[in-house]
Amino acid sequence: MSATPTLRAARDTDSAGVIAIVEAAFAEYPGNVLDLETEERGLLTPASAFEAFWVLDAAGLIVGCIGAATRVPGLRAELKKCYVRKDFRGSGLGRRLVQAMEAWAREQGMNEVELWSDTRFVEGHRAYEGLGYHRTGAIRELHDLSRSVEWHFLKRLPG
Repeated sequence: MSATPTLRAARDTDSAGVIAIVEAAFAEYPGNVLDLETEERGLLTPASAFEAFWVLDAAGLIVGCIGAATRVPGLRAELKKCYVRKDFRGSGLGRRLVQAMEAWAREQGMNEVELWSDTRFVEGHRAYEGLGYHRTGAIRELHDLSRSVEWHFLKRLPG
């Protein structure tokens, strides 16, 4: 990695880069299907489709992304679509993305952040736990093309 990627608000024109990161991450775990037509349409217009969405831009190459949504106004935000290109992992970029999302949540007056993560994304789970998220025990089945089963994670933000 040469220059430190710039964190910025996503534009809808970042779609191809965001899709490439998500597609590559899905390919790391057998059985994952990225269906842009029905299940992941928001990736086609990330700035418009999400309440907040950021990318890490390395001289025009999108190397990371994260989104946010309000789950319970005044209480809880949801972390969405956190991905970092494999060749950029281990350099603190995931932490940087999560911290930006958590800062947004605090600015919105929220004191908790939740996320749902496919049970297959073991590497991501370790990263989230290292950032203070804990698995709550809740599980959901999405009934999607990937037959996803997700674990629920929660973090109380320091006040």
